[in-house]
Amino acid sequence: MPDKPKLLIMKAKRYLCLVLAALLGMVSAKAGNDYKESAQHMALRDSVLHAFNDGDSLRFFNSVKALQSYLLEQGDLHAYYTQRCNEIVFLMNRQKIFEAYRLAQQLSKELREKGLDSEMYMAINMMGHINRYCGNHEAAKQCWYQVLELMEKEGYYESMPPIYMNIVNVEMDDNHEEAFELMEKAKEISLKYSPERVFDIETRKSLSYYNQGNIDKFLECYKAYREGVEKGQSAVNGRLMEIYYQASIGNTDKAVEMAHNDMGDDGSEAITLIYANAGRWKEAYETLKRQAQASDSINNVVLTNSMQGIQDELELYEQERAETRLWTITYIVIIVLLALLVAALVHIVISRRRHMRQLNRAYQHALESDKMKTAFIQNVSHEIRTPLNIISGFAQVLSNPELDLTPAERKEYAKMMLKNTHSITTLINQMLELSHNEASGTAERNDCVAVNSLLQQMAQQTHDSLKPGVALHIESLLADDVKVKTNETMLRHILEALLDNAAKNTTEGSITIQAKASDYQLTIAVEDTGSGIPAEEAEHIFDRFVKLDNFKQGLGLGLPLTRTLARRLDGNVWLDTSHPQPGARFVVTLPLTPTCH
Repeated sequence: MPDKPKLLIMKAKRYLCLVLAALLGMVSAKAGNDYKESAQHMALRDSVLHAFNDGDSLRFFNSVKALQSYLLEQGDLHAYYTQRCNEIVFLMNRQKIFEAYRLAQQLSKELREKGLDSEMYMAINMMGHINRYCGNHEAAKQCWYQVLELMEKEGYYESMPPIYMNIVNVEMDDNHEEAFELMEKAKEISLKYSPERVFDIETRKSLSYYNQGNIDKFLECYKAYREGVEKGQSAVNGRLMEIYYQASIGNTDKAVEMAHNDMGDDGSEAITLIYANAGRWKEAYETLKRQAQASDSINNVVLTNSMQGIQDELELYEQERAETRLWTITYIVIIVLLALLVAALVHIVISRRRHMRQLNRAYQHALESDKMKTAFIQNVSHEIRTPLNIISGFAQVLSNPELDLTPAERKEYAKMMLKNTHSITTLINQMLELSHNEASGTAERNDCVAVNSLLQQMAQQTHDSLKPGVALHIESLLADDVKVKTNETMLRHILEALLDNAAKNTTEGSITIQAKASDYQLTIAVEDTGSGIPAEEAEHIFDRFVKLDNFKQGLGLGLPLTRTLARRLDGNVWLDTSHPQPGARFVVTLPLTPTCH
């Protein structure tokens, strides 16, 4: 596994394209100022560039602040805010993601407050890169589509092709057709406003054919590429074209050697693809495994730096607001929970890899695991960020001495903070409980549970989470004195998860809890009039992290947890597909043991 300095360099190189976007793409929109040719400006600019390339934080920030002051004196706000973006880029290349996010938010706020709509696309573009860095591709694409709208509105057409290509790089793995359409749009704009970009776009399209395994089409495009090179044209991805060309004509080992020599650690992805297209699955798998290990190490460094940034913010907040020490403790607890979340994720990845058997299947399985990890991180990030932002917002309100809040208002704010803290804790508990129960065998069943009494308690507990107008009924065919011998805690968790699922998906109508028993089996059903579940998803919904509606709150762990717990009690949980739509009916069955006394 690469050591930490090597990982940092690899990550910085990967995002060096952001530097080019900030220093060249944005500046082109407002070029032509007379001062730009002055010796003072060039000296300040070169100082920033050298410090950036050297990764010298102290020298970079001193240089960039000096250049920003000079640009303000010249009245060039566009160039000034471009340098503000370069600060964000520098922090990203140093894996200071939390600090980069904070500066991007400050930049966006400042541009809004000053009414500088023509420069707003800069802040949104930075947020797009930050989201992509963190694996949130959907958020990144939304940012860049918004950037394109703003650029078109302001007439920055010559700077639009690079933004289109940012989206292409994200879309290529998921939607090839959409990616090719975007490249055509970028090419169309470049032909009219910036012809020098066309060759780069065509080169990227050629690489995409190789990525898809269409070798004949790639070789056809390679001929056109060589004709362009002979005419004096060049492309950013030109070296990769030559590497893929060698692979396409059967020189696999030579292509791998070129990738190692010319691309260093960044060549791992290309090498994996070269081996895979050549059918050399063992080498492809080994390269992919090393790449995944390096990526995990980089993510750990990024997460460590981000956590350190959060800790620094908390310490500063403690110094300025001594009376808010309670909320400081809350933030520390959240950091610990995030660390546990990462540990759980690592455990899942390791566990999956232990079950690999055949090299070809292992290679495909590793790709799928990587996609699942990315989706999982995005989902968890979204589910934790929302209540965390609410807690942070109310904490700032309570700590502001200038606000005169009534006791009732303070109580309501505290209630909201506790509610959202509980939401975060519940998410983590679900993960840990599912992990624990999946690794355990049959549970002990020593509790005598009065079924009707338990159903009444669960109904009362669920009442506050019902949406307005939704009724909750209990239809039990059991006598009040009927008791069963089981594990009460696990049975409560099962019913709580099923009722919570029904409450979230039922906006009108009713939820009904049904209970009956035969000579050997207890049956409890939770029936609702909500949005319903397609019959073909009846088993899929019991897989971990599956959510049919991504806009609903939760990680998709509730239903898998119910089935795991029920099976530990020698029972089961399933979806009754015969139940008429709309609505859903989940059935829990548990074995009946000798009557409790």
